[in-house]
Amino acid sequence: MTLFLSGDVMTGRGIDQVLPHPGNPRLFEPCVRSALAYVKLAEAASGPIRRPVDFAAIWGHARDAWRRLAPDLRIINLETAVTSSEHAWPGKGIHYRMHPDNLPCLAAAGIDCCTLANNHVMDWGRQGLEETLDVLHRAGIATAGAGRDADQAAAPAVLHVPGKGRVLVFAWATEDSGVPPEWSAGPGRPGVNFLPGLTACQLDTVAHRVRAAKRAGDLVVASLHWGGNWGFDIPAQQQAFAHGLIDAAAVDVVHGHSSHHVKGIEVYLGKPILYGCGDFLNDYEGITGYEQFRSDLALMYFPTFEAGRLIRFAMTPTQTRHLRVNSAPASDAWWLMTTLNREGRQFGTRVTRTARDDLLLHW
Repeated sequence: MTLFLSGDVMTGRGIDQVLPHPGNPRLFEPCVRSALAYVKLAEAASGPIRRPVDFAAIWGHARDAWRRLAPDLRIINLETAVTSSEHAWPGKGIHYRMHPDNLPCLAAAGIDCCTLANNHVMDWGRQGLEETLDVLHRAGIATAGAGRDADQAAAPAVLHVPGKGRVLVFAWATEDSGVPPEWSAGPGRPGVNFLPGLTACQLDTVAHRVRAAKRAGDLVVASLHWGGNWGFDIPAQQQAFAHGLIDAAAVDVVHGHSSHHVKGIEVYLGKPILYGCGDFLNDYEGITGYEQFRSDLALMYFPTFEAGRLIRFAMTPTQTRHLRVNSAPASDAWWLMTTLNREGRQFGTRVTRTARDDLLLHW
């Protein structure tokens, strides 16, 4: 079983404006009042972007990697509300949304599941979240980490791979990733699957839910939106919780995101832990600051499992340019490899280049 996993996918704001059905560009940010400003920033950095682009265009060279590595399932963290709601969450500085008529961009990528437990899915209120759920489900895209009540938000997406079995995707979000506690789903209240802390008590709750759903032969993905946007350090509490998910909850892959850049990878008891996947697609092109973290670079993650254990882990280096996913130039792929080797040393992991310019994880 081979999965495709990615970090944050933000198809709203500037990217929504270049797609065939742009929504209302109005924003409520302190310095930016129109999503079109992010298109202009990207054009200033990389050159003109013809508009509209077709739905598949934003995925660029990622489509080649999907064809070549042929994952059984494609799972992303969708960090955008898919809504035409005008009810921006009050007091929140940044609001991401993509117009529902642009949803075919996800179908063009063959996305099977979107995790929604993150700090932007409710930018346009509970109404915006409910519309997001409706639109995704009508398109046949499974979701995890958000719902119309607490039970729905906590329930896993159950994905069937013919001849290979089931994959269960659970998703949670923590406050330190920017998720307000009031976004937590409750009885009869739409919201996200909020994790109050990385404590032993919370681990017991998570483990009970996962073990109640998992059957023999199932593969379990635990998707976590946690931590800040910048910095390579892995908090000891995150590592302990990730190990606990594998030990106590029988999780097969920990899919961590929120950081705007890639972080070190650990393999614990034959199970991969991605502490921070980086942003797979966003509209940050042309925004300055934190250049040392190279947030324009990302990885497409392709872990392969047999009997629940990791047997191969390939990654494809990418770079965001012209508001689309592109192959990373050789020098930038080298930067990613060097960074993963430096940050993976503490975990006993390293990567090498393949003849096809993918990166291969060793542990």
